[in-house]
Amino acid sequence: MQTTLPQDKKLTVECRVEGGCLGPVGDNYVEGFCHFVQKEFSSWEAELLNWQVVPRQDKALPELQYKLVGRNLSRGQARKYLESFGKNIDEFEAEIEETLIVLIEEYMSKQ
Repeated sequence: MQTTLPQDKKLTVECRVEGGCLGPVGDNYVEGFCHFVQKEFSSWEAELLNWQVVPRQDKALPELQYKLVGRNLSRGQARKYLESFGKNIDEFEAEIEETLIVLIEEYMSKQ
């Protein structure tokens, strides 16, 4: 069993969701979907991670952004952080994408 890190030592994963992934009128649902995903993700690797799931308003910003103590990390820095806990960033990001697909289907089936 893994020890839970103090909040200031946890990696924050900011996941930005585009309305378009929810269909042609997805902008009408993206805010609610982000709240839904936030609840679903909040327990995922909770001992290591904090999650922020927000609508992606600015296309210049990446879909995934990693932060530690309020500072943005490069993907390479995030990779090193995750590797220190035995996690592979490529597998981690693929799992996020796969989970989002499932959650989109689940959320939209209720709309």
